[in-house]
Amino acid sequence: MKTVILWFVALLFLAMTSHPLQAQNHMDKRYNKAKKLMPFALIEETDSKELDEKRILNIYLPQGYNSESADSYPTIYVLDGSADEDFPHIAGLAQFMQMYNLLPKSIVVGIANVDRYRDFTHPTLYQKYKKRIPTCGGSAKFMAFVENEVLPLINTQYKTNGHHTIIGQSLGGLVATEFLLKKPHLFNNYIIVSPSLWWDEESLVKEAAEYFKTQAALKKKIFISLGKEHKTMHKVANQLTEAIRQSGNKHLTLFYEPILTEDHTTILHKAVYRAFELLYPK
Repeated sequence: MKTVILWFVALLFLAMTSHPLQAQNHMDKRYNKAKKLMPFALIEETDSKELDEKRILNIYLPQGYNSESADSYPTIYVLDGSADEDFPHIAGLAQFMQMYNLLPKSIVVGIANVDRYRDFTHPTLYQKYKKRIPTCGGSAKFMAFVENEVLPLINTQYKTNGHHTIIGQSLGGLVATEFLLKKPHLFNNYIIVSPSLWWDEESLVKEAAEYFKTQAALKKKIFISLGKEHKTMHKVANQLTEAIRQSGNKHLTLFYEPILTEDHTTILHKAVYRAFELLYPK
């Protein structure tokens, strides 16, 4: 069963106490006394058959969205899209850029996590990776969930125009790359940040060069970035960009912009801002 629940995000930062529990209790009291809350997004709950579990989608609708109008919107899908992860700040970034006509009005969908280590990694035969991530290897089911359940739900319940962007960072960047290589029909734009392509002895990126050479008609926009990180992260990111550049496919538009003033933990926000600038030039 699918239910739609109005979700509110209250931006309350309390500096009255340094104790987390006391701060939370104080914030709860403020919630209860508040006359109004700020509506920010919707929550869709869906029972996934592909994953055999309940999943949550957080959805930001652009200003002026009206289900009765003829307008339709591009959709931006955020991996690591839980309320306490990347959804709020990416949706806020989209709202800010839309306000100044730097980004087309868009629907932002955050795919909330249950087990990102399971969902974002493809299977491996190497014991060292299995030991590091015991639940690994579920990306095929996760991609089926996105293809067969998430996109159809959003496209039927909201006014989408068929243009889809996916954003993934770290292991999310790994599975975003896997979407590009294995299910390219699902997304038009790819924002791949600090991709963990080291996984499984770099098997995915090793497939990329041959793959792109055989996809002469593939038409995509791809933004890749990373911060100042381990040399292996730079090596595999360079391999991916070179595979795209050497493909001979003139329909592939690549933007490769490392942001070396940031690191693995701080790169995403600046990278997505830059990606939006390049993918949607004013």
